[in-house]
Amino acid sequence: MARPRVFLSSTYYDLYQSREDIERFVRSLGYDCVRHEAGAIPYSKDTKLEASAYREVELCDMLVTIIGGKFGSESKDEEGSSITQTEITRALEKGIQVYVFVEQNTLTEYNTWKLNKETTGMRFRYADDPRIYSFLDRLYSLPQNNAITGFKTIADVTAFLQEQWAGLFQRYLGQQKRASEISLIEDMKGVAATLQEMVNFLSVSNQDHAEALQSIISMNNPIFACLARLTGTSYRVFFTNHDEMTKWLNVRGFTIGEEGMHAEGSVEEWYKEKLGWIEFKKQFFNDKGELISYSQTGWSDDWIRFVKSAPEPTPAKTGFEDMDDDIPF
Repeated sequence: MARPRVFLSSTYYDLYQSREDIERFVRSLGYDCVRHEAGAIPYSKDTKLEASAYREVELCDMLVTIIGGKFGSESKDEEGSSITQTEITRALEKGIQVYVFVEQNTLTEYNTWKLNKETTGMRFRYADDPRIYSFLDRLYSLPQNNAITGFKTIADVTAFLQEQWAGLFQRYLGQQKRASEISLIEDMKGVAATLQEMVNFLSVSNQDHAEALQSIISMNNPIFACLARLTGTSYRVFFTNHDEMTKWLNVRGFTIGEEGMHAEGSVEEWYKEKLGWIEFKKQFFNDKGELISYSQTGWSDDWIRFVKSAPEPTPAKTGFEDMDDDIPF
């Protein structure tokens, strides 16, 4: 089963224990946690190490980053940025959900930096490089996906993530409920369109009204949708008599079964090799071979069944399959 992949981004040596704690929390939820010291990033001999990390970021569903007081290793891909900062940038560019956590003392000192960022030569207590604050400034200026949260302990981080991910799951459930409602609305739109078609047809047609109504019902015979679903047909199915249905089923690879070999209760059967049988449990054509009209309310999907073919037995292994024919005995 596929699981959400969470990329953990931060400087390493100063936040090693924090990374351990967050990974433990992520895995306790059943998610995959991707961090380089755990061997979760496949490095290629043909690319730089950091390029492999950036590629893995793009394959994850979320990125969690912890920013402390260390700038970290310089990025060779983006001048003036650290590898951690570049990982965040790549995730934002790809539209990946990013959660940014900043150690509280560093976040407080960021406000001091904002007041004095034009002053050269300033020294800071918690950040070893003012470019940390320049990067935070860029994150705050983004129009979206710029939620930045301060923390004192890793418990603050895990509690925040737990609330956020629970909210995402609740939203997903709500969307699933709305999806069924939207499907119902679409079905109602289809019925309304059919009724409108009926009104328009009757208003301009010179035919007898009963004949016109019968024509519209025939075009929406439920057998078309039923056969399309059972045969995996993506286009609209339509026929007016048995000969037309026979030609359509033949094109789909089905052949008619012998009458004496029908399953119990079947009046007609169609077979496709390695796939199965379509069993008609009701007569859908009159004595002239014309399709009988059915309404949606008078239709039952039990009238047409699809029975899959039994899988072919797997040959028993002899133990000699993998032996080289050239090996002498």
